Amino acid sequence: MKSDLINKSLKKTKSFPIIIFLSFLFLAPLYAEEIPCVWTGVEEIIAVGDLHGDYENFIKILKGTGLIDSELHWTGGKAFFVQTGDIMDRGPEARKIFDLIMRLEKEAEKEGGEVQMLIGNHEEINITGIAFDYPDYVTVEQFVSFLPEDYRQKKEREFRKRMERGKDLRDFWKEALKKDMEARKKYIANFNEKYGKWILEHNAVIKINDIIFVHGGMSEKYSRWKLEDINNRLRQELIELQWAAVYSQSPKNLNPQLVYKSDGPLWYRQLALEDEDILKQEVDRILLNLNAKYMVIAHTPRLVVSINDMRRFGGRIWIVDTGISKVYGGHLSALIINNGNFSLWGVSKNEN
Repeated sequence: MKSDLINKSLKKTKSFPIIIFLSFLFLAPLYAEEIPCVWTGVEEIIAVGDLHGDYENFIKILKGTGLIDSELHWTGGKAFFVQTGDIMDRGPEARKIFDLIMRLEKEAEKEGGEVQMLIGNHEEINITGIAFDYPDYVTVEQFVSFLPEDYRQKKEREFRKRMERGKDLRDFWKEALKKDMEARKKYIANFNEKYGKWILEHNAVIKINDIIFVHGGMSEKYSRWKLEDINNRLRQELIELQWAAVYSQSPKNLNPQLVYKSDGPLWYRQLALEDEDILKQEVDRILLNLNAKYMVIAHTPRLVVSINDMRRFGGRIWIVDTGISKVYGGHLSALIINNGNFSLWGVSKNEN
């Protein structure tokens, strides 16, 4: 595999960000060809929406839907699990969620199953380094978890030597998150070194059987694109912005067609918000363009008590962002699609 050759070369150099950028820049089109985004003949699909750093609730969903056992290993057999993005921000434990999904991807594959994480807008803004521009997106716990270990230990030793009166370690890191530009740069570079690279090996939009899965939604404009072209273009744009973020430089030769676009697949909200009578014909055209019957989206939280609360446009659009993270109320849910039949797995806030 090309990625194996790249990883071997990375171990021989300390210039990781340079190598990783050049590797992805030249191989992005090849990666796009190798990374599948369309599947057929899948019998069982389980889709879960925005997690926003809530590892504990994610584990409860995976166990409740039979995808993992008490030791957190894959027991989903040939099931196809889709997490629709926005693992990051607002909550504390995005890194633990990423680490678990990385492992489950491999375990599911051995059992004939599949784990697919989609890119969400919060992954996008962390890769590109602008998450700090949004107050309260990056929590103190998330910030510290993605810092280089040697740097974190060094800064904490310095703090303990000073023993500033009235401040604990969390206060120290909270202040660093807000004001320390060096610490922010360390976060961006270290996050991108492992997790940003891995995220860029995933897609923004996929199709399973006759169902589109995407974080925000597909506007009519982008429904005319091939899915491979959307994923390829987004990946290339993110790679250049990733480079600029790691080196605190302005991106060069970038004419973004997808990144940060309000009508793009990571940010589009109208399918969740617009009056159904107004948008019905447009939804019909969007799905026709995509050669799909249904679309599963997230990004826009909604209160879900029954399966009907997930459904819009006569069951053609399904919304799986139910406020799973405790910062949104902790409403656990998963959309289960079995041989084309849609059902809800859910736990109320009181039961959680």
